[in-house]
Amino acid sequence: MKHAVILGHPSPQSFAHSVAGAYRNAVTTLGHQAIVRDLYALDFDPCLRSEEIPRPAGFSPAAGVQAERAAIADADVFVFVYPLWFNAPPAIVSGYVQRVFGMGFGYGPIHEGGNEPLLRGKRMLSFTSSGSSSEWLKSEGAWSALTTLFDHHVADVCGLSVLDHVHVGGLTSQTPPAFVEAQLANVTAVVNRLFKR
Repeated sequence: MKHAVILGHPSPQSFAHSVAGAYRNAVTTLGHQAIVRDLYALDFDPCLRSEEIPRPAGFSPAAGVQAERAAIADADVFVFVYPLWFNAPPAIVSGYVQRVFGMGFGYGPIHEGGNEPLLRGKRMLSFTSSGSSSEWLKSEGAWSALTTLFDHHVADVCGLSVLDHVHVGGLTSQTPPAFVEAQLANVTAVVNRLFKR
């Protein structure tokens, strides 16, 4: 099984980077393959170009978008790892989804009143973090909005099945190292729960 880990955080010392590393190590221990797409290290441009917008006259994904599609095309699981900024994925993650998972990769032309999902049988998993507590995100409606507009909408359009969305709230520079280590250990536990046979 191949896992494409899509990482959206600018700092190599971030919790998100540690999660991506823990995930990669956990799945490779099970004999799976993992590729990490570190969007900031790749200098991925999240801005959708006019020529990439599907139109009757045609459209043309940029070379960088085509390269990303080729890199993750044979993945069985798409794993998104990112912090919540303004209670939403970073722009680089949203732009990656809009450009890479767009027409021709995530979905095809309209068929019987809706787009044709092209990633059926593949799976989606998310690991996120925030400074705000998980309880606050839920009470403010932010958690419901995120999982509806990002997780379930992207999955529905592309034909993915959502495995889980693991969130760590209340993460700040004052968070005890033991708590961070426990959350990284939980990444391994999640991998084993979902994929260990």
